[in-house]
Amino acid sequence: MSANTWTVLDESHAALRAVLAGLRPSDLPLATPCERWNVTQVLQHAAGDQLGFAASITGEGWPAFDPFSPSGELDGDFEAFVAFVEATMRASAAAWATVASDATEAPTPLPQGKMAGWLGAGACGLDAAVHAWDVAVATGQPSPLSDALAERLLPVAREIVEPLRAYGAYAPALPSGDAGGPAVTLLRYLGRAA
Repeated sequence: MSANTWTVLDESHAALRAVLAGLRPSDLPLATPCERWNVTQVLQHAAGDQLGFAASITGEGWPAFDPFSPSGELDGDFEAFVAFVEATMRASAAAWATVASDATEAPTPLPQGKMAGWLGAGACGLDAAVHAWDVAVATGQPSPLSDALAERLLPVAREIVEPLRAYGAYAPALPSGDAGGPAVTLLRYLGRAA
């Protein structure tokens, strides 16, 4: 076992924490760029995915709900919900800390199954960072997705996203156009109008 830190995952979690810090209870029902989901549902999905990645590594702690069919209903009050999302990021980071930085195979909950450690940790981070952006857009917060983080996530997205589109996990890519840097390129590749 290692005590590895995955920088891309840490930065992605920081992006999600930034929008959680700016969240108000009145934001929860707001529509998001994920057209079927409001803020609550996006955060439930993101939390469930973090638990799924962690449980794939540890073998326990699977989400008790379907992350792809979030209820939109809080189990407890607003503060408990925010604490729950935070706890899922901590669980994910702790699980990934046990994966060696040069691991050629790491378990993931994705249909692709095991993948290189850098790619699996990046996939986990991609989910957190992009949903942080979704929540930021919905709630009028500044984008937490920096060009530097997006530049590290773009190769991950290009490795994993195409097969996931068939499952409805991502919308079709939008034309990248000429404007914008890596964050816009990443978001448009993921089907988000940035």
